Amino acid sequence: MKNTVLIWLAIGLASFILLPWHMTEDGLLEASWISDGVASTGLFASLSGQWWLAPAGLALMGALILHFTIPEPVKRARLMLATAIAGLALIALQGLIIVRAGPRVFESLLTSEIAMAGQPGMGAGAGICALALLFVATISISQSGKGQGDSFVVSTIGLIVALVAIFVFFPVIHILVRAFEVDGGYSLTEFFPRFFSSDIWGLGCLIGGRSCGVGINSLFLGVMTGAGTTLLGLSFALIFTRTDFRAKRLLRVLTVLPIITPPFVIGLALILLFGRAGTVTEFFADLLGWEQTRWLYGFWGIYFAQMLSFTPIAFLVLIGVVQGVSPSMEEASQTLDADRWQTFRFVSLPLMRPGLANAFLLGFIESLADFGNPLVLGGGYSVLSTEIYFAIVGAVADPAKAAILAIALLSLTLTAFMAQRIWLGKKSYATITGKADSGQNARLNPVLRVVCYATAIPWAALTVVVYSMIVFGSFVKLWGYNHSFTFDHYIRAFGIDFTNGRFSGVAWDSYFTTLTISSVAAPLTALVGLSTAYLLVRQKFVGKDAFEFSTMLSFAIPGTVIGVSYIMAFNFPPIELTGTSIILIIVFVFRNMPVGVRGGIAAMSQLDKSLDEASITLGANSFTTVRRVILPLMGPAILAALTYSFVRAITSVSAVIFLVSAKHNMATSFIVGRVENGEFGIAIAYSAVLIITMLAAILILQLLVGTRRLRRSDRIQKPA
Repeated sequence: MKNTVLIWLAIGLASFILLPWHMTEDGLLEASWISDGVASTGLFASLSGQWWLAPAGLALMGALILHFTIPEPVKRARLMLATAIAGLALIALQGLIIVRAGPRVFESLLTSEIAMAGQPGMGAGAGICALALLFVATISISQSGKGQGDSFVVSTIGLIVALVAIFVFFPVIHILVRAFEVDGGYSLTEFFPRFFSSDIWGLGCLIGGRSCGVGINSLFLGVMTGAGTTLLGLSFALIFTRTDFRAKRLLRVLTVLPIITPPFVIGLALILLFGRAGTVTEFFADLLGWEQTRWLYGFWGIYFAQMLSFTPIAFLVLIGVVQGVSPSMEEASQTLDADRWQTFRFVSLPLMRPGLANAFLLGFIESLADFGNPLVLGGGYSVLSTEIYFAIVGAVADPAKAAILAIALLSLTLTAFMAQRIWLGKKSYATITGKADSGQNARLNPVLRVVCYATAIPWAALTVVVYSMIVFGSFVKLWGYNHSFTFDHYIRAFGIDFTNGRFSGVAWDSYFTTLTISSVAAPLTALVGLSTAYLLVRQKFVGKDAFEFSTMLSFAIPGTVIGVSYIMAFNFPPIELTGTSIILIIVFVFRNMPVGVRGGIAAMSQLDKSLDEASITLGANSFTTVRRVILPLMGPAILAALTYSFVRAITSVSAVIFLVSAKHNMATSFIVGRVENGEFGIAIAYSAVLIITMLAAILILQLLVGTRRLRRSDRIQKPA
């Protein structure tokens, strides 16, 4: 650990001396001194008049001196911890106090011409200095005897807490404080009447009134969607792991298709199939004489679309959990004369509770945060996400109303989170230990097998129909009106000029930008999410429950609110990222991280702690244990995190619609722009290309991650 501290101190000092401290429009590594255009490192700038930058370098130098002059380890660690924390605090203060317009506060102290001229946001030098001080602080904590002396664990906790604080809490607070704004000031007394108004929590629909409040509507829809997607995802998972269904690979592809669909496409397909003038609606109206209705527009339409959209998330979480149930436990149950239904009900199902709870929580939160489906199919059924969207981008913007609705949405998320914790309790769900297990998974009893087939296969067939319509729509001149066959949409979007050797299609630029950003964001998302899951399941530390809820915060808030909050937080010093590709990567990482967290928690809950203990007993440290023991057993969770984060980075629209720029245009914003212009053919053709791209990427990820081997062979009992 002593060598690690020295390495980080050397990195920090090198960045302070050599790298630019500020960031301007020229890029992250290009710094310009605001008054005379001279490039400046942290050292040069502090010597040239920006004295407020010097404490960072002094903190690093002070920690280095303490490292060599204090012989007693615990005393040295405590002094270095205090020095590092002071350095971090001073870096944060100087960035928050002095912005481009000059000092925000302490004008009497910062009266020099240089200080009054202001400063840009922080650059590479400031970022690496802060990172070095953070790791010096966390390693010092472990050296002082905290965290069982494990520097890897303490440093990981410190890094993730810092990242969540900067990229989740910092931007979200910028918009949530608007809930307390009244006539240019802030008032707590005015907040409560607006928060508890009947427009949000009204129960009129239950007592004969016209409608319930948007909060009650969202709650009902979220519970129904969470329950429905969890049950349907469980049906798919059981078919994969407990039956000999021959078309498993095809079914696997169909289960992931909905999450790789760009925005609004599923809604448009459902309208053309089940709308008042839809193909299916007209067929049954002519065949049976039914009246053509607008049933698709309202609660049932939104619920239908959300079930189709979010079932794959439940499946991705549950497949690894169902696979992880030990066959030996099921065999022991049957040895004690339990039949297959009793074995499933009293042995297998209780061991799947972490997966069921996390799948429900994700489905519930996805339903609350979804605004695309309610926007297209909502009709008169208003929910929190759409009301927040209209409060932000409507004709009369009302940020205070949007903030109050966002807090209402967060309260529902917190309630679901606490209910999940209570339902799971403190029971052990570990079934994967270091012992050999070569048993056979129990087959489903006939009734349950029929139920799974009866729910999953029709749903898969519906998916085939919906996506056939999408493919069909990309090859016709005008979907729903003129069905003449054409390649024009693909040529306009993805044409190649072979004569001049260039990509002439209008979609190529956003396509390559999207793939690049998604490829960078996906592994980072999986890394942060699964690291967080490891800490939550395997480690004990102060504030663990609050930390776990904070990881769900960005997922629970609609993407539109996240996008606006990022603009408000990162368009000005101390961190200026608006218009860069970095802000898109960051928003994808922390927006999609909770899926890796919940999937990782569900999978890791089945791994007995004796595996970790055996590894550490044999001399491995925590990092080696994670790399050599835990990760190989986390295949499904890793695949789920990588797959979800990659496809969400490609298909997300609400979070990035305000963050894209001319230089970094994403596929979804391109598609939305074409839909707004009535160019549905190009939008659908682009969507079809993205779907094929994501399917190929998922297959590659599957090959790279490989198949988790929990036993010599995964066998299912033969029929009696």
